[in-house]
Amino acid sequence: MNKHHPARRALSRALSLPFSTSTTSTSPPPQAASAFPLKHVTKSNFESALVELRRLVRAADFVAIDLEMTGVTSAPWRESFEFDRSDVHYLKVKDSAEKFAVVQFGVCPFRWDPSNRFFVAHPHNFYVFPRQELQVDGPSYEFLCQTTSIDFLARYQFDFNACIHEGQIFYLKRTRRRSTKTNMAYEDESSDTWCSLKEVRGKPLNRMADILFTERIKNRFSEWRDGLLQDRNGGSQLQWTSDESKQQFQTIFFKMRPAVINKHFKDLTQNQLVVYTESKEDREFIVAEVINKHFKDLTHVCVNGENFCSQQLVVYTESKEDREFIVAEVKAENRRGVEMKIQAAIGFRHVIDLLSSEQKLIVGHNCFLDIAHVYSKFLGPLPLTAEEFASSVNKYFPQIVDTKILLNANCILQQRMKNSRTSLASAFALLCPQIDLRSKITGLALQQCVQVEVQVDELRSSNWNSGAKHEAGYDAFMTGCVFAQACCHLGIDFKLHSPSENLAHNEKLHKHVNLLYLSWTNGDIIDLSTGKVIEDSLGTKNLKRRYTKIFFENIVLIWGFPFKLKAREIRECISKVFGPTSVTSVFHLDETAVFVQFSKAGFVPDFLALKETLERSDGPISVFHPLAKLLEGGNTRAASYEVYKDICSSPVSKILFADQAEAVGIKWKNEVVESEVAYQNRKASEKKILETIFRNHLKSPSKGTRTYCLAIMRS
Repeated sequence: MNKHHPARRALSRALSLPFSTSTTSTSPPPQAASAFPLKHVTKSNFESALVELRRLVRAADFVAIDLEMTGVTSAPWRESFEFDRSDVHYLKVKDSAEKFAVVQFGVCPFRWDPSNRFFVAHPHNFYVFPRQELQVDGPSYEFLCQTTSIDFLARYQFDFNACIHEGQIFYLKRTRRRSTKTNMAYEDESSDTWCSLKEVRGKPLNRMADILFTERIKNRFSEWRDGLLQDRNGGSQLQWTSDESKQQFQTIFFKMRPAVINKHFKDLTQNQLVVYTESKEDREFIVAEVINKHFKDLTHVCVNGENFCSQQLVVYTESKEDREFIVAEVKAENRRGVEMKIQAAIGFRHVIDLLSSEQKLIVGHNCFLDIAHVYSKFLGPLPLTAEEFASSVNKYFPQIVDTKILLNANCILQQRMKNSRTSLASAFALLCPQIDLRSKITGLALQQCVQVEVQVDELRSSNWNSGAKHEAGYDAFMTGCVFAQACCHLGIDFKLHSPSENLAHNEKLHKHVNLLYLSWTNGDIIDLSTGKVIEDSLGTKNLKRRYTKIFFENIVLIWGFPFKLKAREIRECISKVFGPTSVTSVFHLDETAVFVQFSKAGFVPDFLALKETLERSDGPISVFHPLAKLLEGGNTRAASYEVYKDICSSPVSKILFADQAEAVGIKWKNEVVESEVAYQNRKASEKKILETIFRNHLKSPSKGTRTYCLAIMRS
């Protein structure tokens, strides 16, 4: 998946039609190629596909994955920037994974066939959706969609309703499963109190309707029980004789015992002179309370039916032991039913558990965001830091390879990729020209080192048209092919590979395992084995950097200034105070905020102190002061880089950064009541700072600026 082009993200592939279409190759083989054999998995064939996938994953040498999401960034300022420190970039990835949904998941096991000396790939394209399957499964899922992605699909007349309604496989993350079981246990305990031999906790019956209803229950069930005993002793079945209701209680048998089902309880409230207005649940509670309190040989039980709809029954029991036995049996059956329904509701997470339990080598392309989504959607809440995330991921998936790392690990591959884009499609066209039949085989294309055949169900083929790019299943297939070819260029000879050998332990590949690009923009790599962030010494050479080396301690974040100000004007304002070489770069997060990088870290506190001093002065800021244009309007805020990190860590996502900072509650100054001593101490400190700035930083100031600063120093 191309994570750097919002209009072509996630949904463009995940919400695609159920079958790939055939595309004419620019260099057709002698024999006409068929459509790419991609296995599409929806909720209708998920169970059978999962059974087959278990066998394929267990036999695989590695498994390639790819995800499609409903979007990538919740606001423009949350895009990946050169000025993002590694911990800040993780917070942006965390925000993306928490806010957007996974709608398509590609899983492609690759198995080396030693007799034929080629890889056999089994591409699967899963449609997933966080649908509410269990009524007790907490609040409904919510997620964002980027309008660019939706608009891209709409322009191509995509049928959203057909995909979401018919194709999506639900899932239940591990932590959500635990909370669901807790809720189920609570419901089970509630039913236990109804089934228990102990007296049900009384509920005050103050309304006349409640009292009449209670007496009616006692009378009716006394008659029903007496009728059962009479019938057992040779009498006739009891019939209702009251004028109010000539219907009889229909006796059923529950576990070989006479019982009345709750649908007949409504007879107790028909044709009453007093209108009963309590809810169905309250009526059932009163019935359970009366039965347990007044009848030693009747038991009220709650049985879970379809979709967790409980069914209330009153059962006749012969003895105390019989009553305890039936209660225990119902309780055990309810719990088994709950577990079965939860297992069914887990859905696609069975696939994630499979990949984790089999400890297979997982292969992705620029896949840090993909792994973050896997963790957030199927495992649990994302940790607060990249180090904690790496440690936790490594427990579930101890072997992960990023193909983008491999492409920069080999000098030959790096040199060839230098003339092309580093996207998955470009790498696939370069390394697998015989497979990527839609692209022309040019001199830039490398010789294919290893053959790959595709098998779906019983159909195996080595001759097909390329599949639909930006579709998760096909992109997973491309990722696996790129990985296999890159391994060959690293010197791995698959002809010597044994099926029992763990590919991740190969000495030529091992040093690249568990290294993922935390930020391709900055070339930051995170080692999932240690949690440490390192710089890519090879890959960063190819990055076209717009700015000089960034020192985060030298950066001031400024927001809320007048919209009309450009980066050049902001630089000029600050340089007039601190000197022409004091500012090395100004970077716009959006139209409301900028990063200003100073040449020295010492300028940061000096600038913040000067701004506060100017704003604390009694009168308006002089129009002659260099910062007057920047501070115009009184809404300008400034802070260190750490405040930027705090803002990025917030789950709030406003479109404009200035609005985000305001919503998060970041203030430049807090209104406090100062004592006279504190006030004088602060003024003395501010005066000292101004003296330092004036003497050390002001280079040939204008007469107005000099006079203004001297006036503040003397005040």
